[in-house]
Amino acid sequence: MGWFTKNDKEEQKVHEDLWVKCPQCNKHVFKEDWHNSHSVCPNCGCYGKLPAYERISITLDPGTFKELNDAIYPADPLHFVDAKGSYRDRVEEVRKSTGLNEAIVTGTGKINDISVVVGVMDFRFLGGSLGSGTGEKILLAANYSYDHHLPLIIFAASGGARMHEGMLSLMQMAKTCAAIARLNTRKVPYISVLTDPTTGGVSASFAMVGDINIAEPGALIGFAGRRVIEQTIKHKLPDNFQTAEYLLEHGFIDAIVPRSDIRKVITQILSSYNR
Repeated sequence: MGWFTKNDKEEQKVHEDLWVKCPQCNKHVFKEDWHNSHSVCPNCGCYGKLPAYERISITLDPGTFKELNDAIYPADPLHFVDAKGSYRDRVEEVRKSTGLNEAIVTGTGKINDISVVVGVMDFRFLGGSLGSGTGEKILLAANYSYDHHLPLIIFAASGGARMHEGMLSLMQMAKTCAAIARLNTRKVPYISVLTDPTTGGVSASFAMVGDINIAEPGALIGFAGRRVIEQTIKHKLPDNFQTAEYLLEHGFIDAIVPRSDIRKVITQILSSYNR
């Protein structure tokens, strides 16, 4: 009948405390090994999603990160409500579960002693969706880069625009691109790192306009979904369509970099700017 005894539940909890199930090969990995590999499966090489602060900890020099504009949180201009409840309640729930106020964490820090401004999207926060608060934090981070002449690095991880906010969410596409375009006037470098997934309005705006666009292996990158495109063009798409590898082959990104090498590669890129 599907009932669990107390011992069954305790055994399940112990199992969850010790193991992580890979979302791709479905094999179990010791949780400690999963974290030590920065959420990369040792069996199949699948890249798991990284929380924002963990990404920051493996990218920046220890003790150098200083967060910017952490008090910004989502607006609810439409007082949006659907069958699942209100947008406001959903935001409060995810704020409590993640400890974040928005889908991106921004701040300053150093990578191998090079000062930078970083923005790291967190997919746990409403699918990393681009809302008015997300766009505002990216704008302010870009402005800080401009004012202090510091390189900007953004790690994208998003399902697209946050439609609970209507047109305000779509406006962030133009807003973030305008802020980043302004960096060009001072020759401030912008590096975009695309992780799995980078889709919808994020892929159609700030994520794809880096001076250098790099991606993690196997990352899903695209705008509309495969099924929508196939139904529109009446044509079967390649199996690897919208993967980082496909985009590299067709010139949409500059490099695919393993997670363990991103810090080193960013350092090399920034060092060439400083010559």
